[in-house]
Order: sequence, then structure tokens, then C-alpha cells
Amino acid sequence: MAHLITPDPALHSSWLRGTDEFKGAHLDGAGAEGWPLEDLRDPQVFRRFVEVLLKDALPETVRKPGYVPCTYLWIVEDDSFLGSLAIRHRLNDYLLNEGGHIGYSVVPSARRRGHAAKALADALPLARALGIERVLLTCDEDNAGSRATIEKNGGLYEDSRNGKRRYWIDTAEREAHTG
Repeated sequence: MAHLITPDPALHSSWLRGTDEFKGAHLDGAGAEGWPLEDLRDPQVFRRFVEVLLKDALPETVRKPGYVPCTYLWIVEDDSFLGSLAIRHRLNDYLLNEGGHIGYSVVPSARRRGHAAKALADALPLARALGIERVLLTCDEDNAGSRATIEKNGGLYEDSRNGKRRYWIDTAEREAHTG
């Protein structure tokens, strides 16, 4: 069964295979912005990439202007990388309107098997532990899969902004239903 783990350099080959499936499209929740895929094929560069992902969860980490602390996680089954998930510790204006607290991607060959819904369900208690009582999630208006994933996890639609549907999940209420 798929589960969330902290990024691990040991999954380098599997991460590359999964990332290649996106054919250059943006990977939500991956933290790979600014890291050319060709560079990440080098195991040393990949190891540094993983270190940066792990450090990004620390409030004292220096980050680009406009970026917030973020916990990166990978969706894996056995030794196979299936996707990425990011929990942003707080919202800035962009995240409030379009990005949300949690972003995720599942590799195309692993979609439609419930991995995103389970990963989101597993991430909600982690968000609560970070002090996030209400989690904002967004998806493109036309992304029926992500919409279903959010709604399956108790997401309540608030509105749409700039082509993004915005949903809120109360992590305390969600925890009461699952715990």
C-alpha cells in the first residue's frame, strides 16, 4: 500500500522514472522549481536537492522572497516513487488565492488508483501537527480527479479565483472522523 515518506536519495532512479512521465509538465508538490531535470540525473545533485527539500520545513531556512516553510513528502509503494506532496506551513497572498496549503502530484501511470486521496488523508494529521487547523486546497476548474480527491477528504468548496477552485478542510473535524 502506498504511503508518505520524507524524501530519500535512495529513490533516485525511481524518482527520475516517475518524473520523466510528466514530460516536462509542472509537478505540484515536488519542490523541483529551479532544478533542471537533467541536473537532477546526477546522484550528487539529487542528494543536494533532497537536502534542500528536507531543510525547507525548518522556519530558519533562508528561502526565496514570497516562499513559506514547506514540508515535502513523497508518495511511495515498496521502492517505487508514485508522487509528491507538499504541506505549506502558512499562506501568503498567492497561496491564499491559488496555491493552498497542500499541493500534490501523482505520476501518470499510478493515477486513478486512490493514491492521491490516501496521500491527502495521510497529510491532514501532519498539517494539524504543524498547527494548521483549516487546510486550504485548490485545483484547476477542469481537474475532475483532483476535485474528487479533495471532496473525498471532506473539502468544502468556498469559491473560485483565477481559474482555481478553493476548498477548506477542518483538520480537527477530519481527525475526529478518522481517529
